Amino acid sequence: MTFTRLPSRNLEKSAALLRPACVLPERVTLDNSALDVMTDFRRLTAFIATPGDTIAQAEERMHRRKVKLLFVMDGEDRVAGLVTSTDIHGEKPLQIVQSRGIRRDEILVADIMTPVDRLEAVDYDDIAHARVGHVLETLKARGRQHALVIEQANSRQMVRGLLSLTQLCKQLGVVVETAEIAHTFTEIEQQLVHA
Repeated sequence: MTFTRLPSRNLEKSAALLRPACVLPERVTLDNSALDVMTDFRRLTAFIATPGDTIAQAEERMHRRKVKLLFVMDGEDRVAGLVTSTDIHGEKPLQIVQSRGIRRDEILVADIMTPVDRLEAVDYDDIAHARVGHVLETLKARGRQHALVIEQANSRQMVRGLLSLTQLCKQLGVVVETAEIAHTFTEIEQQLVHA
């Protein structure tokens, strides 16, 4: 086979860079497809930390990326756990400082993350056939701010996406004042009834 040169042209001054984007609808109802509220990692990069990062490094990464959750990846590129802004700003760091007699800036992500064996996930196929109302009920039943979405790829479980209560509330047009999960769901239900 003979190969020939591909045609080329100059880049225009107005050229932009194509980046993966997970564009979710601004507003949804409980009857919308659950995919309308899922952050899809085939379209948007998941942000990560390592177990050896300090919590200050993780917090800076969250702030810079404007996210509240990082996937903690081990040295073999496997999910080791999750760390959230609630983990960083909650009671866990204070407990570690008191129990170990260390400074806050010495606390590592591994010390406060939720390890992989405590993470629950929903199958992508179930999300693909579900509605936003199903997502809300799933988060409520588990008392969680987040749920992972998984799929099988090359005989390996892969995290395909993320469901976030904060994102869901934003898209439903619901304002939630409290960080306490039980009250959060009560507030959401009250606002949806009056909407």
